[in-house]
Amino acid sequence: MNICSYETKIIWKMKQTVKIFKSLSDPTRLRILFLLLQRELCVCELTYILEMEQSRISHQLRVLRNADLVEDIRDGKWIVYRISEKKKKDLKLIFDRIIGKDLANSEEMTKEKAKLQASQKNSIRNCPASFEGRDV
Repeated sequence: MNICSYETKIIWKMKQTVKIFKSLSDPTRLRILFLLLQRELCVCELTYILEMEQSRISHQLRVLRNADLVEDIRDGKWIVYRISEKKKKDLKLIFDRIIGKDLANSEEMTKEKAKLQASQKNSIRNCPASFEGRDV
């Protein structure tokens, strides 16, 4: 391997690392990752759980996808998001050791975990209605 290709590879790796840290620097993205570590979710489920607009959720998912932390898969007519398999172990470690306990035990996340369970119980993904303001 010549020096130029080695330097290019290091620069590319550094840029990827910066993307990951930038994507972890936003509270909304951390909340999304925490939920996706629990299970795969579509945008409508995240919209319901986080009580945010679809466009905002989609933007945050795009940032996470560009950092290779999240991947999207098609499930029938739905696009479902999940943690990338190659990053799942690392993210679990970060959440467990650094931010997970504080975040997991917060009042906000307790509420979101309950909404996550409700979304699964009530099949939010299969319901075409808007979930804005709806208490399931």
